[in-house]
Amino acid sequence: MSDTPVDADEVRHVAELARVDLDEDEVEEFAAQFADILGYFDALDEVPEVDREDELVNVMRPDEVREGLTQEEALSNAAETEDGFFKGPRVS
Repeated sequence: MSDTPVDADEVRHVAELARVDLDEDEVEEFAAQFADILGYFDALDEVPEVDREDELVNVMRPDEVREGLTQEEALSNAAETEDGFFKGPRVS
């Protein structure tokens, strides 16, 4: 779909940033998919701009203070906790 080629080195770079191991077949497959995705973005450039309203209004409801969970209730289904907090995996 896209005329923008995506080479294997770019795919490997993105995979490295995402910490994903890809074999060579997957690299080629993702290169084609990335090229298609970039083509979709190119297509968006062809969409004409439209006038917008000067006065935009927030349609969200106002926040309401409600009773929440106790700390014990919030932590009750956690896989791991430590000192009253959720404990997650280490991130380097």
